[in-house]
Amino acid sequence: MGVRGLLGYMEENRKQFFKDLKLKNTTLIIDGCNFYFNLYFSSPLDQQHGGDYDAFAKLIREFFKVLSTCNIKPIVLLDGGVDYTNKKFQTRQQRAQNNIEKAVDLSHGLGKSLLPLLTKEVFKEVLHSLHVPFIQCVNEADWEIACLASEWNYPVLSADSDFFVFDLKGGYLPFQLFQWRNIRECPETSERYIPASCFSIDNFCARFNKMNKELLPLFAVMAGNDFTNLGDMRTFFSRVNVQGSGHSAHGRTRAQIDVLLCWLSKFPGPEQALDAVVQVLWDSAQDSIRPLLSSGMQEYRLSPSNLPQYFTHGEMVPNLPEPLRDLPNWVLVGLLSGDLPSIILEVLAVQMTMMRTQVEDPQRPSSHTASLPIRKVLYGLLLHGKSMPLQEPCTKNRKIAHPNEGSPHYHVREFDREGLNLKEFHVQADLPSGIQHLPLETLNEVPLPDRLQVLLKTLKVDESIANAVLPHLSLPVCVTCYWLNCSEPKPDLQMVQALLLGIVYGELCRTQGPEAGDPDLQAVRDRLGGLRVAVRERKGLDLKVAHAYSQWQSCLWMSFYLNQLLQCPLPEPECAWLYSGTFAHGAVKELRTGITPEVLLGGASVPARLYETIYEAVQRSVGTDFFTPSSRRQNIGAGAAVEDK
Repeated sequence: MGVRGLLGYMEENRKQFFKDLKLKNTTLIIDGCNFYFNLYFSSPLDQQHGGDYDAFAKLIREFFKVLSTCNIKPIVLLDGGVDYTNKKFQTRQQRAQNNIEKAVDLSHGLGKSLLPLLTKEVFKEVLHSLHVPFIQCVNEADWEIACLASEWNYPVLSADSDFFVFDLKGGYLPFQLFQWRNIRECPETSERYIPASCFSIDNFCARFNKMNKELLPLFAVMAGNDFTNLGDMRTFFSRVNVQGSGHSAHGRTRAQIDVLLCWLSKFPGPEQALDAVVQVLWDSAQDSIRPLLSSGMQEYRLSPSNLPQYFTHGEMVPNLPEPLRDLPNWVLVGLLSGDLPSIILEVLAVQMTMMRTQVEDPQRPSSHTASLPIRKVLYGLLLHGKSMPLQEPCTKNRKIAHPNEGSPHYHVREFDREGLNLKEFHVQADLPSGIQHLPLETLNEVPLPDRLQVLLKTLKVDESIANAVLPHLSLPVCVTCYWLNCSEPKPDLQMVQALLLGIVYGELCRTQGPEAGDPDLQAVRDRLGGLRVAVRERKGLDLKVAHAYSQWQSCLWMSFYLNQLLQCPLPEPECAWLYSGTFAHGAVKELRTGITPEVLLGGASVPARLYETIYEAVQRSVGTDFFTPSSRRQNIGAGAAVEDK
């Protein structure tokens, strides 16, 4: 959600609408997805090379350590992502198209903001490891956050302008004004606190002729948010002549906010204001404007929260939307706890998903093409045997079973990049050859060997490959083997070596205990760390390398989700330590000068043996001569490229 232009308007009038706060000794409700977006973008972390997840994990830990220092107990609510009403469909489409354009700009070295693919998974991993209580909501989390904060009287941390509209008794703390890097100490008590600015809805309404708070939802809908689009409001503003409030407002959007608030403040309540709006727009809006406004205002109407029992007693959340009420209990538990991905909700509820944009070669097919067979299996496990109607009429990209031809083929509508534009694709749900239907209701009860076979058959690897490496590296190594067979164009030897070196580097960085201080290991860790692309060098980008690693991330992303749905037949890896974009790109550049992985790892036997084990497992899967020119031609000629959507 979010009201267009409102955040800038509030920041411009900060002294009037905010009060200084020394935050300590309290519980803080955090808008999780909004938080990790802003935390990532407010730091000099890589976006161009696919992300630096290790550095991001460290940053998250630093933040929550600061909260602990100030005796602040966090509760995090994450978006579930499903929009079963399709109210935000056009908004999501536009954002996806904008992200494609941002990715293209980033590929040319232009400064844009695009979140790396695995950011949410890293965030959830750190929350789990720190035992921070959190829930992954079914829908967008904003309304749930506001209801919980209102019931518990705790402040909310976010950067979403909708929280200026909700009546939050504990206050709203905008992330931009939350000085967590600047903690201070109370001279009298020696207690540590975070300087923050707390928005006061009472001060805000008082500034506008003691406006009724219940008028703010109408203001939000008229100003324009993600759920309601009234189109061109110039007609309204041309017919309303209101004296401004006196405080500055630069730009047309902020000036209109000022005018709209002053105009609304004349009315005692929303019903009278609604009548006036309809009267102003009677000739252009006809009968549609009132129900549209009323429906939009409902998004801000708070009710008793379902979540206190979840956080205090672990009880399930009732009142699920209709499409999700028949979910198996194990699926619901996994979704709320974050152990299952929110894409499951989208596929089950609306058979649709938006693929996340990455920085890649825009002249080539989307990097998500490489993971298409994995997604087909994910969709197959979710949809096969479910009596769900197909969403769209048949197109040339779809096949529907005719009577007496067996069960229908279920499809998922995917929105992904084609060229420089967002395009809709229809992907058939499927299962690996030889795997019989596994009902979703009892999928968690299927014996481990059977669930493992589904995963390994999907990734086209033998169980011996998974067993050849450390258990927590089994999945990424199997994914790497799959990537080498299904990516197009094929990565060269240096790209593979750099990727595997990155996994070894991650293992060295995550090592805890006395062995972490071993001088030989420290020397190798420092040597590898020096390969990272420095901030000052993040201009040009090797698009071939970027595209190959984007394909690998997409394959890992979907394999990670498939593994979770299958209840982790392979141990779940920590994404934070598997890939660093600046390391991988820097390592490729270094390896192309002729230096070898053995030289980079020299001086310590442990990382050298680990690299050798991983490399041999991958080589055994794809063949010892995979990287020779003849083998390369043979693989491409044999049609190793993934099936087109």
